[in-house]
Amino acid sequence: MPYPQPYVADAARYDGRMPYRRCGVSGLDLPAISLGLWQNFGGADVFENGRAMLRRAFDRGVTHFDLANNYGPPYGSAEENFGRVLATDFASHRDELIISTKAGWDMWPGPYGDVGGSKKYLIASCDQSLKRMGLDYVDIFYSHRVDPKTPLEETMGALAQIHRQGKALYVGISSYSPELTRKAAAILAEYKVPLLIHQPSYSMLNRWIEESLLDTLEDLGTGCIAFSPLAQGMLTRKYLNGVPEDARASKGGSSLDTRLLSEENIARIRALNAIAEKRGQTLAQMAIAWVLRDPRVTSALVGARTVQQLDDSLDAVKNLDFSAEELAEIDTHATEGAIDLWKVSSTLEDLPQR
Repeated sequence: MPYPQPYVADAARYDGRMPYRRCGVSGLDLPAISLGLWQNFGGADVFENGRAMLRRAFDRGVTHFDLANNYGPPYGSAEENFGRVLATDFASHRDELIISTKAGWDMWPGPYGDVGGSKKYLIASCDQSLKRMGLDYVDIFYSHRVDPKTPLEETMGALAQIHRQGKALYVGISSYSPELTRKAAAILAEYKVPLLIHQPSYSMLNRWIEESLLDTLEDLGTGCIAFSPLAQGMLTRKYLNGVPEDARASKGGSSLDTRLLSEENIARIRALNAIAEKRGQTLAQMAIAWVLRDPRVTSALVGARTVQQLDDSLDAVKNLDFSAEELAEIDTHATEGAIDLWKVSSTLEDLPQR
């Protein structure tokens, strides 16, 4: 059996192909496209496939990798697998990487590992994540969601403590409403900890952040990294004719609820695909570029199942410009598709399980 070849990073990874954008008013730049490890990097997936995607991403200038304590399946396995790649391939590149993780959804049995934002849960989660990845610190640690049962002061106090202890260089929040975002930033400011970044869902079929969240983030000097810019894979060519039989969504192996693929949404997807073709892009590439059209969006957070899918998404940076006519045409079809599964978790209402 031949010995595996050691990884050597592409010397041209910073040749300008991947643009970098300033995160709010901080001193931190993020790549225009970041790689999320929500799916396809857990213990139930093929390790070498995930490793190949991480290598390709870094070779193409992606320096930001986004995780969470419950990514897998099983929970924690995405962080464990990333830690293996970090130790074998990226160890000498740690200072070139922005590694983020999050906590807030259910993670372990009992009252302290359930959905929450308590100090007990968040600090324990951060410690566990560091251990799984073999790190002394993460670059960004997030409150993954609002916890209606815990005072916001306690949740933000936990983030401030994690920051003060050096376990995270920066802190962020995900899926918080504009009102709670302002409150969170104000509480953190009392600890002299800036709110670096917010991670909301955002796509051409899910535009809730345009109502007031982007204005809020601009006022606060907070960056924005948009997750699910492809609307959980809907904004690709895969579903132009409905759900294909070999798709994971048809087999229950995807996070995409096939009920979201309504006739109205399929019509929107087809119309948007026609615009993308006129631009010389795939629908996925145009969807990512569209999210990045607003300078207040620091980075688009994409997932991938294969290296080929990843390459297709990363090629979006080849054309990030839109004419006024293109944007107007897109706006006629890029309307709310009732697909925001996380909007309810941005408030202090009772929240669903994820």
